[in-house]
Amino acid sequence: MCDILEISQRTIERWRKAPGIGDLRRGPNTKPNAYSEQERAQILERINQEDYVDMCPAQIVCHETDKGNYLASESTMYRILNDAKQNKKRGRAAAPKPRPKPELVAHQPNKVWVWDITYLPLHTRGKHVYLYWVMDLFSRKIVGFKVCEVESMDESSQMIEKLVVGMGLVESGLILHSDNGGPMKGSTMKWTLDKLKVHQSLSRPGVSNDNAHCESSFHTLKYRPGYPCSMEDLEQWNAWVTQFVKWYNEEHMHSGIGYVTAQQRYEGTDVEVLRRRRQVYAQARAGNPKRWSGAPRLWPRPDSVRLGT
Repeated sequence: MCDILEISQRTIERWRKAPGIGDLRRGPNTKPNAYSEQERAQILERINQEDYVDMCPAQIVCHETDKGNYLASESTMYRILNDAKQNKKRGRAAAPKPRPKPELVAHQPNKVWVWDITYLPLHTRGKHVYLYWVMDLFSRKIVGFKVCEVESMDESSQMIEKLVVGMGLVESGLILHSDNGGPMKGSTMKWTLDKLKVHQSLSRPGVSNDNAHCESSFHTLKYRPGYPCSMEDLEQWNAWVTQFVKWYNEEHMHSGIGYVTAQQRYEGTDVEVLRRRRQVYAQARAGNPKRWSGAPRLWPRPDSVRLGT
């Protein structure tokens, strides 16, 4: 009905609240002073002349104003260009290409891995080593890491190949997601993944949230109580990270997977852990129902994990 009468639903609601006030709409009493087709053609012709062909409307307005001329407003130029299907990047530079957001969902372990590299500082100011970090998306388990003196595609390729072959995941449909760094998308890494039949997924340039699970684990690592501000050498860092990974996988409870450990989620024993928690809460409610105003905590188990969420 509103579409037929050309009025909004909100107007009907106001009329129903005060039925005796009548139609108070004022509406536009004047017609917009639009440019004629001839004027629009003249503006488009001026915009496309040689001295303005590589400029955006904001620059054209400034140049014309400095010459004492008013050609049209910036928004009007954009509308005219849009109607003429010329509202695109002007000049010889290629227009930016839209990059789709990675859409990856893991329903079980070893289907989607995410990995990244971070710095670990040494005692010498300005010196550091590199931590290569591979995580299973579904369980949050750190399936592998490596501390190196250099950041290179050779080191990363060797680590990924060792993990995939060692865990029997060659041609398993594994997806490996990472950022856009050189070690992640270099020719050696691409050749290694093709050989292992592992599918590669890359984040959008400049978008850290596309690899948020790795970034979050780095935050946990560097803000963990007892994290050393620096170490003497690579061996000391390797020993500390080894202890951290053991704690991260076997003791740390992850909120995103129902407050169970990564190892429990990886092995599937989290199902029984969560069932026992529900049973404890049900017994507590049955023992003293007056203390419970609603249903007890459900302790849900996420069946899947989506990349970036």
